[in-house]
Amino acid sequence: MSDKADPSMPAPSSPDSSDTMLGQLKTFSPVFWTGGWMELIERFAYYGVRIMLPVYLLMAIGLGGPELTQMQKGSLFAVWAIVQSFVPILSGGFADRYGCKVNIAIATLFKIIGYLIMAVAIPISEMLAGMPLAEARAAGTDHVFVIIFAGAMGVAFGTAIFKPGIGGLIASQLNDKNASFGWSIFYQLVNIGGFLGPLIGGFMNEEWGPDTVFLLCAGTVALNFIPLFFFKEPARKAAAEGEEKIGPFRMLFESLRGLLEPRLFFYTISFAGFWLLTFQLFDILPNYIHDWVDSRDLASSLDSLIGNDIVPINDDGNLVEEWMILLNALMISIATFIMGYFTRKLPTLVTIIIGILLAVIAIYGLGITMNGWWILGCIGFFSLGEMMSGPGTSRYIVDIAPKGKEALYIGFGNFTVGIGQSIGAIVASFIYQNDGDKAVLARRYLTEKLNMSAEKVDALPKEDVVSTLAKMTDTDSFGVRDLLWNTYDPNFLWTIVALIGVVSLLMLVVYKKVIDAANHNPDHKFNVYGNVFVKILLVPMTFALIGATWWRMNVDISAPKGNWSDAILNNLGLSLNALFFTMMLVISFLPQIRSFLLGSTASTTE
Repeated sequence: MSDKADPSMPAPSSPDSSDTMLGQLKTFSPVFWTGGWMELIERFAYYGVRIMLPVYLLMAIGLGGPELTQMQKGSLFAVWAIVQSFVPILSGGFADRYGCKVNIAIATLFKIIGYLIMAVAIPISEMLAGMPLAEARAAGTDHVFVIIFAGAMGVAFGTAIFKPGIGGLIASQLNDKNASFGWSIFYQLVNIGGFLGPLIGGFMNEEWGPDTVFLLCAGTVALNFIPLFFFKEPARKAAAEGEEKIGPFRMLFESLRGLLEPRLFFYTISFAGFWLLTFQLFDILPNYIHDWVDSRDLASSLDSLIGNDIVPINDDGNLVEEWMILLNALMISIATFIMGYFTRKLPTLVTIIIGILLAVIAIYGLGITMNGWWILGCIGFFSLGEMMSGPGTSRYIVDIAPKGKEALYIGFGNFTVGIGQSIGAIVASFIYQNDGDKAVLARRYLTEKLNMSAEKVDALPKEDVVSTLAKMTDTDSFGVRDLLWNTYDPNFLWTIVALIGVVSLLMLVVYKKVIDAANHNPDHKFNVYGNVFVKILLVPMTFALIGATWWRMNVDISAPKGNWSDAILNNLGLSLNALFFTMMLVISFLPQIRSFLLGSTASTTE
């Protein structure tokens, strides 16, 4: 598990080849290890909730869930991705200016509030409606989606503020010789937290329900207040050089201008496809495993190995999805620093490209069969690619960062995460809602193949749909799974996602070729006309996003019972992407706006 929305923070250069691994470890300060521990705690809480959430959000009301739709889930995840990936563009600058400790403290408070809101979302919704959620849903008066959305935004803002703060803290403790190895260790600590959170959270979810997981994670992340009292704020380079302090609006403007730097812009756009692939392990794969994967043999083997009824197993005998996906974090937490050490001499972009190739193969493999062992193998194979691409992208971004601006450029690095994750959430949820969700396909089969009236099918509670189909076809839940799989091919989703990864891979290969040539020739067209090339790509991307937003809004409004409020919520992530790219497009065509508004002739990208 990479620090998906938090790619392992960067490394300016590789350690000297004569340094031993033990010698490298001795160079790291106590503040470095403290920062690593705080990141581990934060990721424990984040992934403890994040891996459970896709299935919980769609859980039937009759089973204790909020029963959102795939489109609602996709919208929530898309906006979540935008907030926690785009806000660091600004919060990274504040970390450089005002200190890492303040950022970390504020972030921790936001995350605690967010987890607690999600824990009580259903009771609050029922209290506001004055009736049980099922009745409020039928009457159209439930507020559970809005409340869960608010809680998720608390966690998202907390993550967005935390990233540059902890990244700047770690960066301040590294130098040219130990940075590559140090960031790999940091990345490994991220994934230890990402492993332990779902491990414990999955068990608690199965035994005591989702609410206990939210409360556990709120309590756990609160522990990050404690270390703040025991280390001194590292000196900030900007303050030491006496740089002018600037306000938040100027900082935001300069950050947006910074994103238009040609090397950074084309790299982040090209690499976005990798993050689109990566986050499907957390946005859609839990639902896919829950709906389609037969992991009974896997669960039985694991239970025999561990014993004592510790392994969380569903009522149908399958292993809970959290425990399957956490193989990703387990492998990375064990082996990332080793991978970082042995790939330190490879060019960074070569390492990244190889990693994406492995990830694409693994993603395509997810759709080949429903066998639990095979799915587990694909998750493991994806993890090998992630070990190379995740830390590599962070190192590359800081390679092109000006000295003293590391935290700001870490925020820039999250731009590519936000694009990939948010667009991926929108695309995958749309595909899965229509052609992948087992309950949706079961309703379709009842009407299309068994001629049950649409009114009767729509009236079935979600938790009864599959059992109704099982009775009518004289089979069980696994028989229904096989029937729907063979009829509707829900696995096609992974082919589409893999193809997007292939496009991203090809873009990075072209990018590497162009950058290599530009590095050897100061008069190369990319060096001379890079800003023009940025505009040329921004124009079609921006209008494509605006067009897609308009089309989706009209589709939702034209649907039965469609209305503007639902259309806005369902497409908020897409709308924010369109707005963000529009802002960058306008800024790219107004190079003198900064001096006009701010009274300065300097430019962050000139």
